[in-house]
Amino acid sequence: MIEIKVALYQACVEYVEERINRAKANIKAAQEASNSETKSSAGDKYETARAMAQLEKEKALGQLNESAKLKKALELIHPDKPMAQAELGSLVITSAGNFYLSIGAGKLQHEGQIYFALSPASPLGQQIIGKKAGDQYTINGKKVSIKAIY
Repeated sequence: MIEIKVALYQACVEYVEERINRAKANIKAAQEASNSETKSSAGDKYETARAMAQLEKEKALGQLNESAKLKKALELIHPDKPMAQAELGSLVITSAGNFYLSIGAGKLQHEGQIYFALSPASPLGQQIIGKKAGDQYTINGKKVSIKAIY
């Protein structure tokens, strides 16, 4: 199971790197768009285009900052560490699915199995944190059993 945790961790790292690269590309594109706008006789059009480019840049900067936070969260995880209870970095096998407590990266696939990377701060993550194999939790009125934790 450690190999699976390492693979899921790596998938999360790649997810964050992709988000960072996309945000940087968007910042660069917005900056270039802003710089390429030239003053014309239609001054309002020029100002509007620059303002739109600035908004896009600010949005991309926000995405970059959020991605940096995700990267920091991943740095706290040691995927090769076995765990007895659900905590950051745990792989939790339940009757409702397989969850990797890490970051909110969504659906991941490894060797034909589906896993969901979710943040411990998410509502489901809050239900799972601190639980051990054999424990149960209720989500949306449905009882879920924890089969194993790695």
